[in-house]
Amino acid sequence: MYPNAQRDEVEVVFEGTSKYTNHTLEDTRPKTLYHMIKRIMDFIFAFMGLILLSPLFLIVAILIKLEDPKGSIFFYQTRIGKDEKPFRMYKFRSMVSNAEDLLGNLLHQNEISGAMFKIRDDPRITKIGRFIRKTSIDELPQLWNVILGDMSLVGPRPALPREVEQYSSYDKLRLKVIPGCTGLWQISGRNGLNFNEMVELDLHYIRQRGILVDLKIIIHTVRVMFGSKDAF
Repeated sequence: MYPNAQRDEVEVVFEGTSKYTNHTLEDTRPKTLYHMIKRIMDFIFAFMGLILLSPLFLIVAILIKLEDPKGSIFFYQTRIGKDEKPFRMYKFRSMVSNAEDLLGNLLHQNEISGAMFKIRDDPRITKIGRFIRKTSIDELPQLWNVILGDMSLVGPRPALPREVEQYSSYDKLRLKVIPGCTGLWQISGRNGLNFNEMVELDLHYIRQRGILVDLKIIIHTVRVMFGSKDAF
């Protein structure tokens, strides 16, 4: 997606290679100062984002209601956070109201290998839902999760409980940190990558994380939001 990105300081992997497959989480250096700065940065950026994006939130809410007056504006799911603790994650509703009830009939169409479920032409997605997914606008309510401290702006994708049930002990290493609204997976091919590649990207981030790394990922995320062809 971004051909020169893999050459920068954080070695962002944009083509889904398995460069880090044999690595483990070896960095045990204390990151107290980093965690303090990261939390402050998360809170300030998320708070500012909620204020600045409030007009967009209102427009999206109206469009969702116009298409499906009986459905809710927001959608929430139980996700697994740091140290396998569950939390409620918020999104704009992009699917029909009974989407979870229809999931069982669609599992055989899964287009991503491993402990995740994605299909490109998911019949449960609404018209406005397809647009807000394409632009990642549906993810913006997660800024509230950042305010609450359940999520960070940058970190591994928060997993579903049914996904974690299939995790190996190696896969669970990605649950050692607070999950994020964005991360290496989201800017490195997203749905074009398989589950194992996502895990490797997350573990690479955990080893290399720092304020500069986080800022670079946030900048790349903005590019992806306005130019990605991978979101579905």
